[in-house]
Parts: sequence; structure tokens; C-alpha cells
Amino acid sequence: MSTTTVLRMVRVSLGLNIAVLIPVCTVLILNLTPFVDVWGPATPARGILLSMYVSILILSIGLWMQRNPMVVAPLLAMQICYKVMTPFTVGSLTNPIVISNIVVAIVHAITLWLIVTHHRASAK
Repeated sequence: MSTTTVLRMVRVSLGLNIAVLIPVCTVLILNLTPFVDVWGPATPARGILLSMYVSILILSIGLWMQRNPMVVAPLLAMQICYKVMTPFTVGSLTNPIVISNIVVAIVHAITLWLIVTHHRASAK
């Protein structure tokens, strides 16, 4: 597998983060009423969630031009962990956030697998 292929998938994952998190962070910051049912009312817990989302967004933008896929791997691994945990912590598989988290985790897992596979192959 070529470095170009791996870097393209890294861009897909980072682009997905950016495309999802810009509107999500905007909705949370503006406290838009239709989305209160999804994320709940403004609380300290939701503020903590927003800070995590903004951090992931900033890192995704900052890593966009990164040429070493291994630098992106820890961000993706952390996201996979927390996104896969959400059905258990929320207690539902039908919540729209849980569903989107699982979809994003699948994309990130494929990207992470490609990064690790490429790294191992190039280390030989």
C-alpha cells in the first residue's frame, strides 16, 4: 500500500472530523433549540463535551497537512475509544449522536488500520 493511499485516508478522517465538528460546535455554542433534545440543555457537562469537540476540531485542522500519518494515529485512536463507548455510556443504539459516533469510529478504525499496516511494512 502506498503512502499516498494512507495519506488520502488520513485526510478523509480529518476531513470528516472537520465537516462534522464545525456545525456541531456551532450548534452547541449557540445553544440552538432544536438540538437541545439531542445534546441536552446547557450544563457544565455539555460544556466539557464542547471543549473536547473543539480540541478535536483544532487538532484535525492542525494535522491536515501532516505528512507523517503516525502523528495522526493517537487522535484517531482516542476518538475510536470514546465513540465506541458511547452506546454503553448513553445506554442506547438509537440516539443520533451514538449512531454518528459509530459511523465515524468505523471510518477512523479503517484509517488507523491503514496507518499501522503501512508503518509496519515500511519499518521492515
